[in-house]
Amino acid sequence: MKIPSKLLPIALSATLAVAGISGCSSTGVSYGDASAVETTTTEFGSTDLQMIAEKMVDSLLTFPPIVDVTSKRRPVMFVDTIKNKTSEHIDTESVTDTISSRILRSGKFRFVDMTKVASIKKQLNYQNESGMVSESSKMNMGRQIGAEYMMYGNLSSIVKRDSKTKDVYYKFTMKVMHVETGIIEWSDEKEIRKSAKKKMFGF
Repeated sequence: MKIPSKLLPIALSATLAVAGISGCSSTGVSYGDASAVETTTTEFGSTDLQMIAEKMVDSLLTFPPIVDVTSKRRPVMFVDTIKNKTSEHIDTESVTDTISSRILRSGKFRFVDMTKVASIKKQLNYQNESGMVSESSKMNMGRQIGAEYMMYGNLSSIVKRDSKTKDVYYKFTMKVMHVETGIIEWSDEKEIRKSAKKKMFGF
């Protein structure tokens, strides 16, 4: 349809307005380096997780008694949920997953996942009691391997403020206990300190 000449300026303005709105609502998406240092805020972030995981895994796998044990066999371990004792909402399960994944990939330990016990039990009951699974393929009850070691940890923080600066101190502690004896076989900690200057509208 041909637009009358006197209406062309109005139509052009409307087109430009729509284009402007579309341009504002559509921003380019790009990938960044997941291992790059993240300094957006003083809150717990990806860089902190990576530093903690690297320190804990390296410390555990180079600790002489652990090196001696894992040089002969691959002990079974389970990881308890890391306790978040900070005032922040921190996904400690993600910290746990990163650490246990790195240890598992080292080939020094095997893991049992205690968070899936109920699901495994349900599946075993189905295989052994439903009558729907063949005898040759079903998994038997009572044959799971017990964990020899338990890994657990705490994440705590201390926050200090004054009129100009916010200072946050994180302390991550992790331990490995022998399940049968209760002896702590290894322990280490990682400290992280962050500070930020006050902005015009606060931290």
